[in-house]
Amino acid sequence: MTNTTTTEPALGGARGAASPTPDVTGATDAGRASRPNGRDGRKRRRAVWGVMSTREKVVRYVLLIVVLFITIGPFLWQLSTSLKGAGEDIYTANPSFIPTEPTIENYLKVAAAIPVWRYIGNSLLVAAIDVFGNIVFATLAGFALARLQWRHRKLVLGLFLATLVLPGEATIISQFVTVKDLGLADNLVGVALPGMIAALNVLLMFNAFRQIPEEIDQAAVMDGANAMQRLRYISLPAVQGTIAVIAIFSFIGAWDDFLWPLIVLQSPENLTLTVGLQYLQGTFATDQRMIAAGTMIAFIPIAVIFAVLQRFFFKGVEEGGVKG
Repeated sequence: MTNTTTTEPALGGARGAASPTPDVTGATDAGRASRPNGRDGRKRRRAVWGVMSTREKVVRYVLLIVVLFITIGPFLWQLSTSLKGAGEDIYTANPSFIPTEPTIENYLKVAAAIPVWRYIGNSLLVAAIDVFGNIVFATLAGFALARLQWRHRKLVLGLFLATLVLPGEATIISQFVTVKDLGLADNLVGVALPGMIAALNVLLMFNAFRQIPEEIDQAAVMDGANAMQRLRYISLPAVQGTIAVIAIFSFIGAWDDFLWPLIVLQSPENLTLTVGLQYLQGTFATDQRMIAAGTMIAFIPIAVIFAVLQRFFFKGVEEGGVKG
């Protein structure tokens, strides 16, 4: 009985103490409603940012379409011209983009006019030598500059950087004299020799190797691994993407080169494709269909190589970026 009478006032007191709670909540809600940064304000900001984000996306897609049209448009127009027959006018004021009667006759004419397959083989040989040389020598040089400690390492790196500001034409005479003294003039090896290592590719490999944590090398050294073992088992698996990048760059540079093969080569059977295609410009200067077909023949291998290696190319771009 005593406990009951004692408990009831306590409960009543508790209720009395809790009674101001609705007033406090109401005051809090009123304060939140009066704030400019409340929940409704956040919703309004999200809606505004959502509209801005949509506008930004539209602008970006429009810019991408414009850039795509600028870059891919000439290629598609050349492809269209190369597939048009002799009966279709390509000089009219409003030429059709899609050929009315597509034909590969122009490609057959190119193959009959010049030894295009031999020229393609010569270009592939030069490109293969340059790709192999850059993969081997740029990898070794980049590894030595990034992972090994030796005297004058920074000086050599500075020399590589300095060569990037020199145009190729500044050294082309000395290169030709060197190739001629080696007895490689009018030889495909002489064409490929100067491009077997490029300073840009060395710097790409240097940057890729530098992203590998030094602790991994230190642990390998403690386990007794030498430099070549660290390169083979630790560094190379981590820079495969960058190797694909320099392979693509080397192939494109060797395949598209015109001035150096024109200087070194003299025999018609040794010409590369880019030099051999100039005969189309001189012999069939009025037939733009054949010139377009020759251009497409020179472009297709580059497109195929990039399509095959694009996954490794973008991986290499990520490897070459600065990592936090």
